[in-house]
Amino acid sequence: MSARAIDEPHRVSSQLELLFDLTFVVAVAAVTAQLAHGIADGHGLTGLVPFLQVFFAIWWAWMNFTWFASSYDTDDVAYRLLTMLQMAGVLVLAAGVPAAAEHSAYGIVTLGYVIMRIGLVAQWLRAAFEDPAGRRTALRYAVGVAVVQMGWILRFLLVETGVLPPSSGLPFFVFLVVAELAVPRWAERVRATNWHPHHIAERYGLFTIILLGESVLAASRGVEGALEADEIRGAFVVIAVCGLVLLFALWWLYFLMQAGEGLSDRRHRSYLWGYGHYGIFAALAALGAGLEVAVEQSGHDVVASPAALGYAVAIPAGLYLAVLWALHALVATEPVVHPAAVLGCVTVILSLPLAASRIGVAAVVAAITATCVLLVAVTITTAAIGSRAGARALSSSPGRRRDPGL
Repeated sequence: MSARAIDEPHRVSSQLELLFDLTFVVAVAAVTAQLAHGIADGHGLTGLVPFLQVFFAIWWAWMNFTWFASSYDTDDVAYRLLTMLQMAGVLVLAAGVPAAAEHSAYGIVTLGYVIMRIGLVAQWLRAAFEDPAGRRTALRYAVGVAVVQMGWILRFLLVETGVLPPSSGLPFFVFLVVAELAVPRWAERVRATNWHPHHIAERYGLFTIILLGESVLAASRGVEGALEADEIRGAFVVIAVCGLVLLFALWWLYFLMQAGEGLSDRRHRSYLWGYGHYGIFAALAALGAGLEVAVEQSGHDVVASPAALGYAVAIPAGLYLAVLWALHALVATEPVVHPAAVLGCVTVILSLPLAASRIGVAAVVAAITATCVLLVAVTITTAAIGSRAGARALSSSPGRRRDPGL
């Protein structure tokens, strides 16, 4: 096992990476479904903390594999088997999501996380043994991941056995999250890994598409629930159609810029860019849960108030736009979306649920969708005007010779 070239041409996601991503479809679907149940029962805020905790485990496991594969994807038998072990861990984690969300029982989730980390530590130890140039970095990764994993096991044992009060679980979790995020920075201080910027940008884009697909799946579950009613209401059609358009608009905004070139020129910002995607991914998963309940309530009553249902869609959509603008700004030479436009759209989106009791949830979802579509239209129009202005400036440049035949 040796590090792959940092400028390897035509580097794309492998078939194994795509298969690996499919296991996360199960895990994300499980955590999204549990959040949707909490929102429908009027316990959205209560279910938010377990959702964010479990989603962190899902996201962090995916991210660790992705960045390792970008540097050391040898695709031999040992690599494939260790990847399969990590996939098994994801499925175990997904099986433990209902217990974690409903009863704060994190035993199965912790077990799944341990399985994933065993595979990752083994990969780093193999890299340390077979790649002398990156040995110190690989050993730091292996040690750091193993030590923090022992912290997760210790947290589970102390809280579950009652040695520590249940209230200490969240502070302990936050401490371990900080430790997890610090491991890559500490490991790569001696020597940076050879991650490929275009490959990383593609991997993040593909996972964004997976999260958008999860939102479509969640909304379809809401459609099934709404169709159990005796008649199809107009609100059902409005929310179902607007939900699809909203997700399409968010997809359009994400891919307005290809991040590969920006990451190539600004590798020092890769940590902020990579870590910031937790907000993007979590927002999309939460949006799927919000759309699911919004569609479902159009067919029958739910406990949650119209304002709560409106915010279940508005907050994830607004958070997505704000974080996306920040991530684009990190790696773009010029802002892809004007900050004033983003600020205005986020302000409008977060204000709309206040009128949900008067205008209805369907109208709120439609207005949120229209706001996002307007942002896409403004951004595209602004970019087109800028391109034409640049072309005119280039053609009128004194140093540019005109073709006498024209």
